[in-house]
Amino acid sequence: MADQGLEGSNPVDLSKHPSGTVPTPHSQVIYKMPPRIAAIRLVSSHREVYEPCDDSFALVDALLADRTNLIEHNPKICMEIGCGSGYVITSLILLLKNEVPGVHYLATDTNPIATRVTKETLQAHGVDADVICADIASVLEKRLAGSVDVIVVNPPYVPTPEYEVGMEGIASAWAGGENGRTVIDKILPVVDLLLSEKGWFYLVTLTSNFPAEICLMMRKKGYASRIVVQRSTEEENLVILKFWRDKDEESKEKETSSSSFVSQFSKSLSSLMEKQWR
Repeated sequence: MADQGLEGSNPVDLSKHPSGTVPTPHSQVIYKMPPRIAAIRLVSSHREVYEPCDDSFALVDALLADRTNLIEHNPKICMEIGCGSGYVITSLILLLKNEVPGVHYLATDTNPIATRVTKETLQAHGVDADVICADIASVLEKRLAGSVDVIVVNPPYVPTPEYEVGMEGIASAWAGGENGRTVIDKILPVVDLLLSEKGWFYLVTLTSNFPAEICLMMRKKGYASRIVVQRSTEEENLVILKFWRDKDEESKEKETSSSSFVSQFSKSLSSLMEKQWR
């Protein structure tokens, strides 16, 4: 592969410079490879396991957008709740593994087939994590309480009849009950228990899940939040939220008024949606 390099110079054969550093008479030009994420062609699949889709891509894009902060965060334990195909946890590992050594990665899913598929996806990418079949994180809550530095969740968020929540097979990956909140509302207290003092939590939501209300609930537990990614598709309006513990008690008191908080959140979301459609 040849590259034109500096203006007016001869083409440069990058294959002769595997490090990405190309010597020049006056300086060095650094060619940086983009961060690596899971390759779709290497993601395992099964008819009873949710495949990577717009919500999965939006969550990984949020991690990509926050990658520099994640590296500086220097997490020791990272976890995905509801790993499905393994696309997200594999991408998270690949984003951090060369920059943050010694991280312990975990992934859980209620679907035993999903845990097998996730293991296959991890193996295909040459990375590793502890993959556990569990309801949210039921078998890990006591052992990992206050220890997890990063949690990522793409929950069942689609509004459905309550009887569909927790069904066996692939339906469990999307059936979220009334307003798509039944499973989300069960996950939030578990996340609060698991997160370390410096812990970060990334959550996929729809606008129909009332994300401002979710942020307010977490605010009352002592968490600040922001929208990392907003994405509108033909079928849904996705909002990827990030939460972290806020030690500023004064700001916490100011922002827990329901009406003012929801109003502020709605303005932020509207602004992001306007930018997307420009």
